[in-house]
Amino acid sequence: MAARLAVFALAIGAFGIGTAEFATMGLLPQIAAGFDASLPEAGHAVSLYALGVVVGAPLITVLGAKVDRRRLLLGLMVVFVLGSIGSTLAPSLGALLGSRFLTGLPHGAFLGVAGIVAASLARPERRGTAMARVMLGLTVSNIVGVPAAAALGAAFGWRVAYALVAAIGLVTLLAILALVPTTAPAAAPSMRGELRTLKRRQVILTLIAGSVGFGGMFAVYTYIAPTMTDLTGIPAAGVPWVLVCFGVGMTAGSLIVGPLVDRSIERTALLGIGGLGIVLLTFGALAHFVWAAIACVALLGICGSIFTTALQVRLLRDSRDAPSLAAAMNHAAFNLANAIGAFLGGVVIDAGLGLRAPALTGAGLTAIGLVVTAAAVVTHARSRSRSVIDLSGPGSPSAGTPAAGTSTADAPAGRTPAAGASTGRAPAPGAGDPRGSAPAD
Repeated sequence: MAARLAVFALAIGAFGIGTAEFATMGLLPQIAAGFDASLPEAGHAVSLYALGVVVGAPLITVLGAKVDRRRLLLGLMVVFVLGSIGSTLAPSLGALLGSRFLTGLPHGAFLGVAGIVAASLARPERRGTAMARVMLGLTVSNIVGVPAAAALGAAFGWRVAYALVAAIGLVTLLAILALVPTTAPAAAPSMRGELRTLKRRQVILTLIAGSVGFGGMFAVYTYIAPTMTDLTGIPAAGVPWVLVCFGVGMTAGSLIVGPLVDRSIERTALLGIGGLGIVLLTFGALAHFVWAAIACVALLGICGSIFTTALQVRLLRDSRDAPSLAAAMNHAAFNLANAIGAFLGGVVIDAGLGLRAPALTGAGLTAIGLVVTAAAVVTHARSRSRSVIDLSGPGSPSAGTPAAGTSTADAPAGRTPAAGASTGRAPAPGAGDPRGSAPAD
């Protein structure tokens, strides 16, 4: 029971972080009006939070490697609460942007350490479930927290929404103090060895694909509130329900993607990014139709979950000897996508191209991400095929068998991995969660 309560406390923190990350998307019109700023200028609040994650995730992972995990979680949540309070009380847009950057700094490190602590408190066969329960807080935040923040912002002003986020952070602090035991850090890995992992072609391509390709979704989602009200014609009171549809889509995608990744990591990544591009183009063409726009928002959540999960598992597969830094870089990559998408979406709106333009811009980013993903898949397949050495002819048991250490994902039927080979499939429960392990969006 004590372990379950500790995991619940950590899940509350994940819920607060998820709400803080996406709540601004539903508050942009109110923030812009409050500071007499344009929508793109207010949209920088999204980009600055994301940049905080980009900086904080790898940096804190390195600096906090030897710190007691409970103490580290408390420190990270203190920074989160201070940033949220600063956002609530910000006297100017510049102050809000600075506070949003501060709030984003602990994002990746908290989720990663929380996942590790949850796993350490569970029995070996239940570690995957414990980590998943922490990450469930993120899922619930997109269905409940973000729409609730948008509704509060519409009814009482955007500052109340950020006050809600700060309150969730304070509850998390108290819950960690009361429920989470002291947990000594594991032996810190060689940072030089982990940095070498970031030089691998497959790791680089995966990070680029996430940084650029996923930016397409954020080009639209950042400005979803004004798009729904000004283009689609939904009243402001209906925006929270649109956000619920996005959260439900993300949840559905997370349920769909597991079996897909089990069959093929590579094909699932291509399916996710390809589907994302199609949905963005459709949204750009049909956003003035209410039900078409809402359906596209839900599909954005589904395709986004499929793509990000496939990339997370792919990154974990190709950097198993450096999971902490790779997971942190995964968070950084997806939040860089957030910053890029929000920025470019604001640029085209500021240029007078209208509220459809972010969808077309996003489709362009997704197209680039598709090319990079395809390049990663092709080079992975070629490197795997080069590692197969057949010395005994087609009739021998070793013919057509990948060498030890290679992946058999997407391999033709009938091939079997050699001893010690990786299956290229998603890790079994307890083997590591790409978002929750130091963490890798």
